[in-house]
Amino acid sequence: MPQTITEKILAAHAGRESVAPGELLSVGIDLVLANDITAPIAIDLFEKSHIPTVFDPERIALVPDHFVPNKDIRSAEQVQTMRRFAKKYGIKHFFELGEMGIEHVLLPEQGLTLPGDVVIGADSHTCTYGALGAFATGVGSTDVAAAMITGEIWFKVPESIRLSYVGELKKWVTGKDLILHTIGDIGVDGATYRAMEFVGEVIEALPMSDRMTMANMAIEAGAKSGIIAPDQVTLDYIEQRAKRPFECFHSDQDAVYEEEKSYDVSALEPQVAFPHLPENTRPISDVGTIPIEQAVIGSCTNGRIEDLRIAAQVLKGRTINKNVRLIMIPATPSIYRQAMAEGLLEIFLNAKGVISPPTCGPCLGGFMGILGPGERAVATTNRNFVGRMGHSTSEVYLANPAVAAASAILGRIASPEEL
Repeated sequence: MPQTITEKILAAHAGRESVAPGELLSVGIDLVLANDITAPIAIDLFEKSHIPTVFDPERIALVPDHFVPNKDIRSAEQVQTMRRFAKKYGIKHFFELGEMGIEHVLLPEQGLTLPGDVVIGADSHTCTYGALGAFATGVGSTDVAAAMITGEIWFKVPESIRLSYVGELKKWVTGKDLILHTIGDIGVDGATYRAMEFVGEVIEALPMSDRMTMANMAIEAGAKSGIIAPDQVTLDYIEQRAKRPFECFHSDQDAVYEEEKSYDVSALEPQVAFPHLPENTRPISDVGTIPIEQAVIGSCTNGRIEDLRIAAQVLKGRTINKNVRLIMIPATPSIYRQAMAEGLLEIFLNAKGVISPPTCGPCLGGFMGILGPGERAVATTNRNFVGRMGHSTSEVYLANPAVAAASAILGRIASPEEL
């Protein structure tokens, strides 16, 4: 029976030869993830079960990345709960300050998510790991609590959408633009409870950073997961990172898809998603004059070293507009260190930007860059809902790092081609 990559992974973790979309099945889990917002709820439920041990202390990752360094007493209590739980049950992958990074950048970097894995996380952007050829999806804290006990979770096998990209990308067009363009085409509910399988010559030419950006935003189209079959680019990325065996799965040529779409992206421009949904995309040439007060370059979407290099390429030798605040967020300590070694931090400081430690803070309106009434921001983050980054009358425009950097310089949403 021909199978998609998603069906093969789920079948393998359910001890089956094959599965079909719509089937309900229980699967074993390779990694369970929670952060400082979602873990305390799961921990409370776990403790109430009076189960003496977790299913596997090496298969659980607890990453405090949303409100750290702790912004208030409540956030300190949340991380304290995680810290105590990790110590009590011997959780190997608890990340303290100094080791902590944005979870969906940190875990692949640490080699904790691998091809062929089933990964669940109490965070909607857990789908990021699909870029490595894993089935990864966001779940609730109650699911995480149960998974920490049993090591299993049940799924309804999703139907798959095959999204093919052909052509050659123009300068300044990235994986962020591919996924924004796709969401703009199919809508924020265009892939509801389906697996978005990204294929084609354009995907094969993308670095892992761009692939992760695309898989990360599958949830913004309502998808259960996003996935890219592992290839040599994938293997090169994990070669020095993987600390356990893994298996690469690929879709059969005659696998059945619920829908197939193809995009010729040769003429695609950098995309900008207008408030207040990621589907409100426009090419940069159609944006018009949108003044901004803030630019944020970071997050689990675009806080990797490749993203910082692109921003530095635009910002080097220039100064941001006097009406704009530029916030740069390297996503992990190793990315921060690499950016420092390459002189990128000096470029950001010379441009009058501010450099944050790794955090999800501004993306969800937590801290480190909250917008006031009526303020506008261009951000490399993944959501632009009402009030997402601050006041309910503020506005967030989503874009790639080059557009965000150019916008910070010109004081309005702009293309780097204008500089």
